[in-house]
Amino acid sequence: MSGFDTKKPATRAAVILPWEKTGPQEDIRAADARLEEAVGLAASIGLVIVRQAAILLRARRPATLLGSGQVEQLAEAVKLDQVDVVIVDARLSPGQQRNLEKALGCKVMDRTGLILDIFGARAATREGVLQVELAHLEYQRSRLVRLWTHLERQRGGFGFLGGPGETQMEADRRMLAERIGKIKQELEKVRRTRGLHRDARKRVPFPIVALVGYTNAGKSTLFNALTGASVHAQDQLFATLDPTMRALRLPSGRNVILSDTVGFISDLPTELIAAFRATLEEVSQADVILHVRDIAHPDSAAQRADVLNVLDGMVRDGMLDAQWPERTIEVLNKADLMGGVEAVPKRENAVAISAITGDGIPDLFETLDQYLTQAMLDIRVQLSLQDGSALAWLYQHGEVVERLDHENGMDVFVRLFPMDRERFELSYPGRTVAA
Repeated sequence: MSGFDTKKPATRAAVILPWEKTGPQEDIRAADARLEEAVGLAASIGLVIVRQAAILLRARRPATLLGSGQVEQLAEAVKLDQVDVVIVDARLSPGQQRNLEKALGCKVMDRTGLILDIFGARAATREGVLQVELAHLEYQRSRLVRLWTHLERQRGGFGFLGGPGETQMEADRRMLAERIGKIKQELEKVRRTRGLHRDARKRVPFPIVALVGYTNAGKSTLFNALTGASVHAQDQLFATLDPTMRALRLPSGRNVILSDTVGFISDLPTELIAAFRATLEEVSQADVILHVRDIAHPDSAAQRADVLNVLDGMVRDGMLDAQWPERTIEVLNKADLMGGVEAVPKRENAVAISAITGDGIPDLFETLDQYLTQAMLDIRVQLSLQDGSALAWLYQHGEVVERLDHENGMDVFVRLFPMDRERFELSYPGRTVAA
């Protein structure tokens, strides 16, 4: 083989979990499970993990978070293993991050920075790219202290007597603020366009079913199994970032729109919650929410709590209505790893399935149909015999149960979703609609 090998060498990483036994959440989330998750996050962007460890924190050090002895031991390990980047699975202050980089002699990244990098690598749509850039800039704005070493004060004004100019940091901060403002304006335009698309979907007679769940719970695999689509799906954290929507015809003949969304994760940085607000809007528009869980995961209960906390936070922010649990079905996925759906303990409002084998999916379809039927309203519409357009609309958008013709017109008994009833009344004013 001639020529030079230009392949970029793999980045060697160490993943460190600062562990506090008395942490408020650690009663339900074991250290090894949390460390395994952090390793998965790091590996998902192509880092080669050469060292991983949970370090017990006796006390949080303001300068480095870790104790001085722990930092020295870690520095020796970094040198021994030729580590390029140390991932600290915690939130670091700008000063802590800078001090650790000096002490360890390599790049240091905290949990927020890692997740931001993952989102940056996965964003595909225009909105996703803008959201990631906004989150990155918001994150960097608080860390300019470590980004710049050329902080000499520049001369300002004219001639000899000109006053001191702005520092490089101040200039950079101003440029960041300007860029953030522009991105927010662009995002608002994208969201308005997306809102128009959503309004267009409301004119389609299909209810929306949203898949939500902890990252790597199998949402995209289930999405592909239900729709026959080829959405990117693999055993990897945050494999799906941007929402994907497909039409799905249930065995009953009813059509729905299925939406696959980004997975949730514990301690999601506040920058990302704000930046990906539009992505989560798909959940707020859903008629039914399918909460997909990895029921075989040892930390499944804690993952469920993390998802519920995010959804409850959306309620507090006015992004989601408080009645969302009433239209939520828990999908207990990966039952094949537990010996089949029969081996999964029964839960109310839950269906055990395996998206890989297809086991339990017919039960999921049946449960979904039941939920949709319960959400529909039984109404009576009085039409004239010549009102064929309105009658066709009812057949297209609803489920006509009975039609009674008489001399003065017809009575149509039909099941409609509440939004379809409102749409009918707007499209065909003056018609009599009775419950």
